[in-house]
Amino acid sequence: MESTETSFTFSELSISAPLLRAISEIGYETPSPIQAASIPHLLAGHDLLGQAQTGTGKTAAFALPILNAVDLNRREPQALVLTPTRELALQVAEAFQSYARHLRDFHILPIYGGQSMDVQLRQLRRGAHIIVGTPGRVMDHLRRESLNLDGLRTLVLDEADEMLKMGFIDDVEWILEHTPPKRQIALFSATMPEAIRKVAKRHLRDPKEARIEAKTATVEAISQRYWLVSGAHKLDALTRILEVEDFDAMIIFVRTKVATEELAEKLSARGYSAAALNGDLSQALREKAVERLKKKSLDILVATDVAARGLDVERISHVVNYDIPYDTEAYVHRIGRTGRAGRKGEAILFVAPREKRMLGAIEKATRQRIREMHLPSQQDIADRRVEQFRELVMSTLENEELSFYSNFVQHLAKEQKLTALDLAAALTFLAQKERPLLPALKPPASELSHDRGDAKTPRAPRRERPEQAGGEPRENRRREKGGDEEGVLYRLEVGRNDGVTPREIVGAIANEAGIPGRFIGHIKLYDEFSTVTLPADTTKQALKKLEKTWIMGKPIQIRLWADEKAGPSVSIRKPRKKAVSPE
Repeated sequence: MESTETSFTFSELSISAPLLRAISEIGYETPSPIQAASIPHLLAGHDLLGQAQTGTGKTAAFALPILNAVDLNRREPQALVLTPTRELALQVAEAFQSYARHLRDFHILPIYGGQSMDVQLRQLRRGAHIIVGTPGRVMDHLRRESLNLDGLRTLVLDEADEMLKMGFIDDVEWILEHTPPKRQIALFSATMPEAIRKVAKRHLRDPKEARIEAKTATVEAISQRYWLVSGAHKLDALTRILEVEDFDAMIIFVRTKVATEELAEKLSARGYSAAALNGDLSQALREKAVERLKKKSLDILVATDVAARGLDVERISHVVNYDIPYDTEAYVHRIGRTGRAGRKGEAILFVAPREKRMLGAIEKATRQRIREMHLPSQQDIADRRVEQFRELVMSTLENEELSFYSNFVQHLAKEQKLTALDLAAALTFLAQKERPLLPALKPPASELSHDRGDAKTPRAPRRERPEQAGGEPRENRRREKGGDEEGVLYRLEVGRNDGVTPREIVGAIANEAGIPGRFIGHIKLYDEFSTVTLPADTTKQALKKLEKTWIMGKPIQIRLWADEKAGPSVSIRKPRKKAVSPE
């Protein structure tokens, strides 16, 4: 038996440059124990008997050697991976695809029960280099002769003990008997019951063995929660969480270097102090970002696993796994960035439905139940904003010299015959107009959902309509800041009731359409929608991107205001405040 500690990097293995580039982008630096124990044997052409739990990185242990040997000029099945479930088949196929991102014209095909046979037959006729499938559906295709394994080089049995429990072991043996006699076999199983050992003895030739003991880590100081991704865009969900979580500093983990830059930019556009941390940054820039985090001039780092290795900043109170890690060891390393120096830490994990297997593996590895969390509601956001404003007011009263301002308020109240309460309300509104204390307090239709609900915009007297027979409102017929042409007015299906502010609208348009903020004109907020003026030369491509854009959990469904006027007559409330020009 072999039990190995990682003592080398991927670059020291005989792996092709495109694969090394891909795993570097994903964030892998050194092989996990099962990868270190398996990859050299598989690269050398040996059969392998591997014992490792889910979440130890075993998919890469067999995927990388297979991809390293694949002949892209032969579009026929050169490797077959058998998995017990369709979910695992899809997960394995996605992992292969991510490792093969720099292999030109590479094709992998998952086949499983429950998917249209006609679709699979068409895809098999087109050809694929690698097949990932469940035993029953693979048998169906072998009987139909729609799957030809004459050119098979490698066969992988993934989670063989699960296939045994589910009664597939006879099917697996039948498939093994229909493969070429000279083929490499890798069998992976979390446990090694006698039935699995008999299969290995019958079909594997002088196999090398790699046994990795399951590691567990106790993380009592860290409270762990997960959000099951459904319906909402992850960025909108993250924004809601940031609104209500009482965090000091935070690391958000993503899988790729590109994602660190994109997410950091989008968070910055939404008003958060965020920066990217990835392997492409020079050591000096990485150190500068960490120093800013320590000195509180930066609150959020968006990082890859490699870039955050060894990061120790005491004020990190939260870790968010925006992208679920590929293995449990990476998860433990990630959440270990918080809960330092005896402080309590918070870890939040975003889990897609097909990733729930990894969630179970993480719970096993950390010996801790991970609680499901629900996204903060608009009421939660409102309560949090009110509480933060209250704390700011009390702190100001305690720490600032306010006699001049008290005299000003008294004089203004007397001059205008107003009460101090009236003035306080007006000043509160002005202080919070970019971040209203009362965002949408609506039923679930306004929550993070694809449904817009049936609520209608209340009708108002015709004299209050902002548009008149003469065309668009006067304040929107103007030259854009920094532009040479007149702007065009558009309607967005997100408004004051959704808690949106001009800042979110500017950030979304700038990020998604690439229109600099200085070219984005007047923004008007109504209860149920907003209007924005964009440059007349805005490209169709930019508008197409905006059509798919979401703000505050709602698709904005951008369209010309002219289209609005040409349709059925719509009465709307007069906006409660003057037009806002973003800075």
